[in-house]
Amino acid sequence: MKVLFVASEAYPFIKTGGLGDVAYALPKALRKLGIDARVIIPKYEGIASSFKNCMENIASFNVTVGWRNQYCGLQHLTYDEIPYYFLDNEYYFKRPETYGFFDDGERFSYFSKAILESIKYMEDFTPDIIHCNDWHSGIIPTLLKEHYSEDARYSKIKTVFTIHNLKYQGVFSKEILGDLLNLDEKYFTDEALKFYDAISFMKGGIVFSDAVTTVSDTYAREIQTPFYGEGLEGLLSSKAENIHGIVNGIDYELYNPKVDKEIFYSYDVENIKQKVKNKLKLQEKLYLTVNEDIPMIGIVTRLVKQKGLDLMVDKLQELLSLPIQIVLLGNGEEHYEDIFQYYASIYPSRISTNIIFDEGLAQQIYAASDMFLMPSLFEPCGIGQLIALKYGSIPIIRETGGLKDTIIPYNKYTGNGNGFSFANYSSEELLATINKALDLYKDKASWNKLVQNAMLSNNSWENSAKNYMNLYNNIKE
Repeated sequence: MKVLFVASEAYPFIKTGGLGDVAYALPKALRKLGIDARVIIPKYEGIASSFKNCMENIASFNVTVGWRNQYCGLQHLTYDEIPYYFLDNEYYFKRPETYGFFDDGERFSYFSKAILESIKYMEDFTPDIIHCNDWHSGIIPTLLKEHYSEDARYSKIKTVFTIHNLKYQGVFSKEILGDLLNLDEKYFTDEALKFYDAISFMKGGIVFSDAVTTVSDTYAREIQTPFYGEGLEGLLSSKAENIHGIVNGIDYELYNPKVDKEIFYSYDVENIKQKVKNKLKLQEKLYLTVNEDIPMIGIVTRLVKQKGLDLMVDKLQELLSLPIQIVLLGNGEEHYEDIFQYYASIYPSRISTNIIFDEGLAQQIYAASDMFLMPSLFEPCGIGQLIALKYGSIPIIRETGGLKDTIIPYNKYTGNGNGFSFANYSSEELLATINKALDLYKDKASWNKLVQNAMLSNNSWENSAKNYMNLYNNIKE
């Protein structure tokens, strides 16, 4: 079985979110199952020179993008026993950021076409499956069927499309059908790529792939409803039998407090007492009151509405009247950045607001915090709660998407569970749930048992990789 995993980012080369982690960890887990999984991404300017200097040039060729004839260099590097391919074009990818440019439609049209062309130059590797991820590669199944179906090299290739976040769909003017994709007007229909008066790359992946997955079972059901469906709920409902929810995992070789080099003190489930030393050190580092008995709530997130920031903001004054500390890390919408920075200036010993993206500090927050807050409006899977579990930081979540699938609410009568949850998107329910967690925190024996439950939760990639392997086999037959 040969799988080409297509992503717009991949750890450790370039990462802006959870997709970067998946594009490293899932192929790694698949290879352990005997699948020849390889990854292909753009060669961005932001990739470290230490990686670029080790890349091997495989081929150079041209890619047709509408009337344009664009250069592509195919380069190769093996990292952690995973073969990676990189598509080199400075016009499209030599930029200070990964996404967010006026010509992203053209950039990822090129990317998608270059991937299909590059298969001709991959020695001893023709994929059985092309596994596409999110809108950036969502048009590949369409292009494969339209432009390559009569080529024997491509005729048996099947496609899987994974929706990581339906909100970001890659919607562009219908003119790019011919101008960039070399597709005719038959694709501007409701049965194909048409999305209102434009076209959607995401819709292309859903319509033309052999199988569609999402990153949790609950999210697979949620996106078939108007609230979560982002205008595609009707299409998704009609394809319900072909939509598979497979929850993401995390790589315990990367996220493990026993071996994490970024945290102050290592620990594991057999040595939980060491965890409090991380809290004391982080309190000192961030100029918070240094006291091991003060419950610390960690928040590592993008500062956007999706993450439930409205609920936090609504109750922030009340939260800060409680005997707690809040440590926030993330950046995003200026509105939220300003609010959290304001409260940090008023209560500098109670809340630390860090408007940056810092992987090292993130790991220190997971290790130091007693609780981890994720009250998301929607959350396809979520990685924060999975990392928090491993680090013994008890998740407090809203029951949506992958949060609902991975967090078992604590039962005070049985002692079962690994976190706290609430159902409705309500700041009152958020506050009540935090207070419930704070009440349990006072009972050290019960709290330590809950921390053990959390750390023993198994969210590795092993089971998810097996589910993907079964899916690949089913569509390959």
